[in-house]
Amino acid sequence: MTNRSLAASAAVLALTAGAAQAETVVLSAYSGIFEENYRAAVVEPFMEAHPDIDVEFYGMPNSAQMLGTLRAQKSAPQIDVMILDVSVAKAATDEGLFAPLDESVTAHVADLYPQARVEGVNAVGVTFDNLVMLYNTDKVTEAPTSWEALWDPQWKGQVSIPAVPDIQGTTLTIIANRLAGGEGYMDGMEPGIGKLMELAPNVQTWEPRPDVYQPISSGTASIGIGWNARAQVYADKSDGKLGVVLPEEGSGFQINVIGLVQDAPAGDAARTFLDYALSPEVQARFTETMFYAPTNQKAAALVSEAALERTAAGSMDEMIPINWLEVATIRDAVTEQWRRRIIPLSR
Repeated sequence: MTNRSLAASAAVLALTAGAAQAETVVLSAYSGIFEENYRAAVVEPFMEAHPDIDVEFYGMPNSAQMLGTLRAQKSAPQIDVMILDVSVAKAATDEGLFAPLDESVTAHVADLYPQARVEGVNAVGVTFDNLVMLYNTDKVTEAPTSWEALWDPQWKGQVSIPAVPDIQGTTLTIIANRLAGGEGYMDGMEPGIGKLMELAPNVQTWEPRPDVYQPISSGTASIGIGWNARAQVYADKSDGKLGVVLPEEGSGFQINVIGLVQDAPAGDAARTFLDYALSPEVQARFTETMFYAPTNQKAAALVSEAALERTAAGSMDEMIPINWLEVATIRDAVTEQWRRRIIPLSR
């Protein structure tokens, strides 16, 4: 064999050895627009910074499906890291599906907002989102400032709201309860249920398809509710048709957490990715990309003022305190009230 052939063979062996040493982290999180933006802002830069680690994004439409997948794989996990809703993460923790996560896993845990660390959950907040009011700028020519705009008689048959058990409907119930003078959601939400019964005649649909953002952008509906992060992205794509506002009475956070799957095969590589995802620089980058409020307190200083104004990061004190683990204990009762007393009034 010639020297040139020997050199070529050595190069091939070196490449093969490098490929064999590369580790793969399987990340499961929301599919669709979240996946598109998280890949661009977090996953791809991570792989550039860590060429010895590949990240495979396994998208799923909702947290319930993620939990079902974890349960099915409990004896032989195939997912290493997961991003999902905090209340579902509690169930995963209780069932031993998530490994403990504290400062021994990543030092960034110490820098998280208090709301990002929920007792009894082996996962920590990776994004904050909040409920906002959506409106079609052609039909609603003056931006509303209060949640009470949903009750305005001029929007009869023009309101689009995702009903419970969707968490958007649950959050609206808590807000309505406060608007109606309720003391707190754990003290009973009869004032809020009554308030929503008054809203029902205005509602065009309780199941917006394909989501709440499209019918309002197109003008099929005039006004409604949605999550801020997605609303901001769709607003940019709507040619100014979709308006987004955080009402003056405040809102409530929805918390997505990130956790390590118990006995995850990737091990240290998975911890490296999780540490990266919680770092202030990466949190800031995702805020700039998709307008989720960062959970790392140091990230806000790295986010542009223009992007920060489109999140609730500057309005933390305006957020209604919601313990989603407590809400989970009354979810079925609230859902039953909606089905029996609220939804039928819009028909």
